[in-house]
Amino acid sequence: MRLKLVAVAVAALAPVVAMLAYNEVALRHQRNEEVRASAAQAARQASSEVERIVEGLHGLLVSVSAMPSVRHLDVGTCNEALKSVAESIPNVSTIFVVGLDGRPVCGSTAFPDGVVFSDRDYFRQILKTKDFTVGTYTQSRLSDKHVLPLAMPLMEGDVLKAVIVSGIRMDWLQNRITERGVAPGNAVTIADGKGTIVARVPLAEQFVGTVIPDEYQRLVHAEQPDVIEVTSRDGMVRIVGYRPIALPSSPLYVSASFSKPEAFAPIERATLMNTLAIIGGALFSLAAAIFIGNRFILVPIWRIADVMEKWRGGQTSARTGMTGSDELAVVGATFDRLLDELEERRRRNDEAEAERILLVRELAHRVKNGFTLVQAIARQTFSRSDPERYNSFAERLAALAGTYDLILSGEASASSVREIVSAALRAHVASEAEHIRLDGADVVLPADIALPLSLVIHELATNATKYGSLGSEDGTVAIEWKRDQGRVLLLWTESGGPPVSKPTKRGFGSILIERAFPAKARARSHSDYRPEGLVFELAFSIEEPAAKGDIESCSRETVHTSGR
Repeated sequence: MRLKLVAVAVAALAPVVAMLAYNEVALRHQRNEEVRASAAQAARQASSEVERIVEGLHGLLVSVSAMPSVRHLDVGTCNEALKSVAESIPNVSTIFVVGLDGRPVCGSTAFPDGVVFSDRDYFRQILKTKDFTVGTYTQSRLSDKHVLPLAMPLMEGDVLKAVIVSGIRMDWLQNRITERGVAPGNAVTIADGKGTIVARVPLAEQFVGTVIPDEYQRLVHAEQPDVIEVTSRDGMVRIVGYRPIALPSSPLYVSASFSKPEAFAPIERATLMNTLAIIGGALFSLAAAIFIGNRFILVPIWRIADVMEKWRGGQTSARTGMTGSDELAVVGATFDRLLDELEERRRRNDEAEAERILLVRELAHRVKNGFTLVQAIARQTFSRSDPERYNSFAERLAALAGTYDLILSGEASASSVREIVSAALRAHVASEAEHIRLDGADVVLPADIALPLSLVIHELATNATKYGSLGSEDGTVAIEWKRDQGRVLLLWTESGGPPVSKPTKRGFGSILIERAFPAKARARSHSDYRPEGLVFELAFSIEEPAAKGDIESCSRETVHTSGR
């Protein structure tokens, strides 16, 4: 019952838990979409800033290319002009002009001896495309600092004359990104076309100069920007919004990543609080259900059950004494009235049983007196003229009287099948050896089975004497029995008597044979009225039913009960 009360409490809490779970899923989905949108927005903003920086330097190089000293490659004047420009722009390291052979022509700083730039990727790209080019993360040969090279062709008509080169200082770019700031757990990454990280916030010292892992290189050259969820090298799950370098306006790869644990921290805290609230509410509900159940449900039920057990134990005066208007009190009061009524019925049944026993004893006494009177008449009539036949008659009469005495008294004891059958037939045949054949194992029957079997055999013998083989001088009866798995199978076969036909109606004998055995015996019988004599089959159990399967198998037997 406690489990049922707990189940009721759980069922009451289930809708609340389901609603909270739904809200939890909905909030997480909504938060996930918000974080993804924020990551995409942060990536766009960072990319736009990088684009503005590059565009600014692009405009600077265009202006430089228009300077007369640069266009005419006047080395002295060009050096002074470029030095003046570079000193006024803090985000570039140097500005210089390189000839088509890769050797510097003029610049904002002095050139080391023998320095050439023909092996640089951006220089080769300029010779190939004759267009503005953003190089890759490299160490400057002029300042020994890391820079991001920018190169622009110096054209004279359609002819490439030289290459103007500058470079964004990586320390300046890192400081610029750092100044923008990021929330704890978030990160902004900028990488060149080869996937080398040129700036990162936070942990620049760990990541700048390293290459994006191979499994994420596809993002650098993806066709479209997107938002994905990844596990970064620091082991944190992040939601990353990225803009690839393949976009026309994206000179660099830019990504903005949000820490998923940090982003979901408010929801996790709310989930924890909701979970604790649910657990507290559940514990309170269960405690209340147990307390209320014990006080108002279990105690009354145990009280009723205790009275029932006492009643079974013989304390027929036990009562619940329950009164009140609640349902269980009404049940207890009704149960008390039922016990009062049962007690009254039992008292009346005891009185009726006492009267019945008195009548049965009186009937048994009168029947035995009748048999005694018949025996006295027979003795006076022909005991002297035919003593042998009189003695046979007297024995059979005494056996019949004993059988009726057993029936009327209802007394019996455990006996073997052979003893029961022999005792029941003794009143119907003068010599058992001439008319009866018994064949079977030594099977002992309990008292409550022995008496019904005696009644059935007596009824069969009576019918055989009146209509069958025992009424003929040459008639015989074969009785065979065996025990099979707790059941006794008995076969009664008549032969040598008058022709037999099936009776047109059921008599008292048929009903007696059908109902003589108690229900626990699960008795089954079948009568076959053959012309040469009756064949009667009987099966009954002498053990308590052990399993439901056994009962079901027995109930499937085809049963026909008849009598004569």
